[in-house]
Order: sequence, then structure tokens, then C-alpha cells
Amino acid sequence: MTPSQLLSRVRKRDLPPVVLLLGPEAYQRRRLKEALMAAVAEGAVTEHDLGEIGLAEVLDDARSLSLFAAERLIWVVNAEAALRRSRTDEEAEGEGGAIDATPLAAYLRNPTPSVTLVFEAVRYDFEGDDKRKQERVRKFFAAVGEVVELRRYSAHEARGEAQVLVRQAGFRMDSATVDLLVEALGADMTRIAVEIEKLALFAGDRTVGVDDVAALVADARVTTIFALVHALGRRDRTRSLEILDTLTKEGEYLPLALAFLSTQFRMALVAREAGLKSSQQIQGHFSRLGVPMWASRAEQVYQTASNFSKPQLETALRLIFHADRGLRDAPPDDRIVMERFVLELTA
Repeated sequence: MTPSQLLSRVRKRDLPPVVLLLGPEAYQRRRLKEALMAAVAEGAVTEHDLGEIGLAEVLDDARSLSLFAAERLIWVVNAEAALRRSRTDEEAEGEGGAIDATPLAAYLRNPTPSVTLVFEAVRYDFEGDDKRKQERVRKFFAAVGEVVELRRYSAHEARGEAQVLVRQAGFRMDSATVDLLVEALGADMTRIAVEIEKLALFAGDRTVGVDDVAALVADARVTTIFALVHALGRRDRTRSLEILDTLTKEGEYLPLALAFLSTQFRMALVAREAGLKSSQQIQGHFSRLGVPMWASRAEQVYQTASNFSKPQLETALRLIFHADRGLRDAPPDDRIVMERFVLELTA
């Protein structure tokens, strides 16, 4: 089950008896908790920690009938702690035994009416070293039919959700700036939601732009790299040098910034040579070539292609080549190489 499917059921007042929230994504988990808490009466929510009490005690609470609330929500954190076993249990499993989840299965055969029991297992991710541990958690809670996987947002999904949050916050942000915010925060929706709340206080009735995001999300170095691309696209020498100064002070790896610039200008040159006249055409062209291209990224490429002629783009790529070679040599300072690149590009 996806988070959206559970939210839909909550809105229809179709609350499942037991739910397992599996995965580390905090933004969706918070939304689900708020929706479930709103679906029951105030004071009808109980929280337990399986790191402090046993599963049997939680199930005993779920079986208890309340005299004051028709519906109850029991929220259980640290569900992974149910798998903690003694050395004897571990030896038994090694000999073919299994972790005992019988009490939970017995409860699910006859769950208490109007009680929703939510187990929150957020410690392990779906990939890498965590995958095996998460599978053990899933196996223990196998009797629970309603499992909601809280997977991290992809960049594309985070962009869509960020645009929804911006509209709800009541201010304006163009697609390039939304893309910048998502990239800067690594598609972490929890952080993106917080930053959008800050931007809403700052924006008022004006449109939030790239420079605003760069100023308000100063701890995200990728933000500053995008701002540098934007400034170079406007041929703004002063702003470009200011951003380069910020990158240097933050300890940014300048060859990485140059590599991003190279990709941007190469795509813009391809768009120029192909005669593409809009961001939609750019998105379609690169998608057909098998190159991932979303709408806001295509808009960035279109803006760069519009601000530079074909000869200027070719010059920019030649300057990037020389700057890259300079960074690979033994220059007195990488910053000098990059400053020379900015000065020549914006001449």
C-alpha cells in the first residue's frame, strides 16, 4: 500500500485495524500520523515505545475497551525492537526456530473494533546493508496485511510535491527555482517542506527566485552552483564572482562545479544545433535520446541556449576545457583558474 492509498482510506473513514509503516521517509510518515490523529477524537490517541515495553503489553492495551472514545489510535514507535531476542532465541533460530509473532497473529484474527494499531518501523532503508534487516522486520510483521512502504522521494516526485506545497503556501516560485530547491536539498521532502515554510514568510506577494533560494538555503552548496549557472546565463559578471567567492569560502570542490557547468553548456549547444525553440521541444528531444530530462531542467537549458549564441556556447565549452586542464595541473590556486574562466566567459 502506498501512503496516498492509506490517506484515501482515512478520508473515507475506512481505518484498518493494524498498519505497519515501513521505511525512513519522515515527511509522508508525519502526514499519515496527522491524518490518523484527526480521524479520532481528541484524547483518543495512545503512544507506546517497543524499546520500553513488550509487544504483549501493546496488544493488551489494544484489546482494552475505552469508556470515553468510540475510536482509538494506538501509535507504536521502534517496532524493530520487537525482534530483540535473547541469546537462547538466536540459537533456536539458528537451529531452525523462528521469532515468535504468534500473539500479533492471534490479535489480527479478532482485532478490537474501532481501534487502529500503527507500528512504526523506520530505522532501516530499502537498499544497501539495511535491506536484509528490513526484511527481518517485514517477516516478523507478516501477519499485518496493511503495509505502507515509506520510500524516499525521487527527484521527480519531490519536485511535484514541492510545487503543491508552494501553491498551498500562497506564494509564487518558477519551475527553475523549484528545481533548484529540490536539487539543493537532495530531494529530502522534510527539509524541502521546512524551507518552503521559511520562503513563504519571506516572499509576501513577490515571486521567489533563484537568488532568494541561494540566500536562504546557504548551507546547501549545490544551491550556490545552480545560482552560478543562473548568473553566468545572464552574463552577470559581478554576481558570478560573488557566487564563486561563496563557493570558495564554503570549501566547494571547484572541479565538480565546473563539471556541472560543462553539462549545462553542452546541452544548450545541442539544443541550438537541433534548432529547438522551446523547453518542451528540448525535453522531448533529450528524452528521445534516452537522456533524463524533466520540465524545469529543460527550462534551464532553454534559458542558457537563449542567452548564448552558438559561437558563444562553443567559446564557453572551449573555456571550460582550458579551465579543467588548469585545475588538473598544479595551479597556484583553483580559485584563480575559475575567476579567469568567469571573466573570459562574461566578457
